[in-house]
Amino acid sequence: MQVILIKDVDNLGSAHEMVEVRPGYARNFLIPQKYAIEASSSNTKVMEERRKQIRKKEDKLIAEIAGVTEVLKASPVKIGAKVGTSGKIFGSVTSIQIARAIREQKGYEIDRRRITIVDDIKEAGIFKASIDFGKDNQVEIDFEVVAE
Repeated sequence: MQVILIKDVDNLGSAHEMVEVRPGYARNFLIPQKYAIEASSSNTKVMEERRKQIRKKEDKLIAEIAGVTEVLKASPVKIGAKVGTSGKIFGSVTSIQIARAIREQKGYEIDRRRITIVDDIKEAGIFKASIDFGKDNQVEIDFEVVAE
C-alpha cells in the first residue's frame, strides 16, 4: 500500500515522501497516528503542490543566507575585552558576546546557540567562529578581540 508521509518517520522516510508499506502497518499505525495519509490521486496532487511551495521557501531562505554570509565575511566583528598587563584577557569570549557584537555592528540577529567558537580565546587577536544556519548551511566568520 502506498502512503504519503505527513511527518518524518524513523527507518521509513521523511515528510511529504511517498512510500510503500504493508497495508496493516498503514491502517493500524501510520494513518491513525497522523503520520501518513493514503496515496490517492488528489492527495498526490496536494503533496506535489506542497513540495513546490517548500522548494520556493528554501530557495528564498538560501538566497537570504547567502546575503547575510557576504556581510558577515566582509570584515571581522570586533569584540572588546579587558586585558591584563601580560596580554591575556580576563575571562573568555563567549558565543553570547559574538551574537551581541554581530547584532550591534552588522545588524543581524543570530541565535547564540548557532554560534560555535573553534578555540578557547584567552588573548587579543583574530579568531574564527562557525555559524550554523541549518540545512547544511554553515559559515566560518572572523572576529577580532581587542583591548578595551
